[in-house]
Amino acid sequence: VQLQASGGGLVQVGGSLRLSCAASGYIVGFNVMGWYRQAPGEQRELVARITNGGTTNYADSAKGRFTISRDGAKNTVHLQMNSLVPEDTAVYYCGLDWSRRTFWGQGTLVTVSS
Repeated sequence: VQLQASGGGLVQVGGSLRLSCAASGYIVGFNVMGWYRQAPGEQRELVARITNGGTTNYADSAKGRFTISRDGAKNTVHLQMNSLVPEDTAVYYCGLDWSRRTFWGQGTLVTVSS
């Protein structure tokens, strides 16, 4: 299984970005795809995740601003981030929980400038 993330970049406060992540490989059964982030000097934290059945959950910091969605047929997950603030600056990682393992994609840097 491999995860390919895209969509990071530099944005001003209040702006929007859309992250995407595609999982390749033969993935069957229950699984969860999500986005996590890690700011400098901080631990990696959950931003949002979604099951293959469409159930979502969000970190409190993401509620009302970020939306996670998924194309189940393609095992692709998107994170629409709106109303970005400098505290959202971090490396964002795509993760897949499946078959009692966690797979990670490469990180993509999101920088929110004030």
